[in-house]
Amino acid sequence: MSEIKRPASAGEEKTFRKGKRPVKKKVCQFCVDKATDIDYKDAAKLRKFITEKGKILPRRQSGVCTAHQKTLAVAIKRARQVALLPFKAD
Repeated sequence: MSEIKRPASAGEEKTFRKGKRPVKKKVCQFCVDKATDIDYKDAAKLRKFITEKGKILPRRQSGVCTAHQKTLAVAIKRARQVALLPFKAD
């Protein structure tokens, strides 16, 4: 699909696809909360970033920045080792 860039008001840059609504850029949830580290013991928060099958969501789907995606992956892997999260869904 071809994307068209149009200027947006108030300094926002939105990407338009032909015949569709503008795509909003996702904001990192951890940057908004100003989190310094991601705790592997907080299983409820980590479950938002894994699929039903137990795979880690990629950055483009979760909207997490690069630095936090790396620490998030480590936290999910640690939570799996301690059996707080499943390796694979049944």
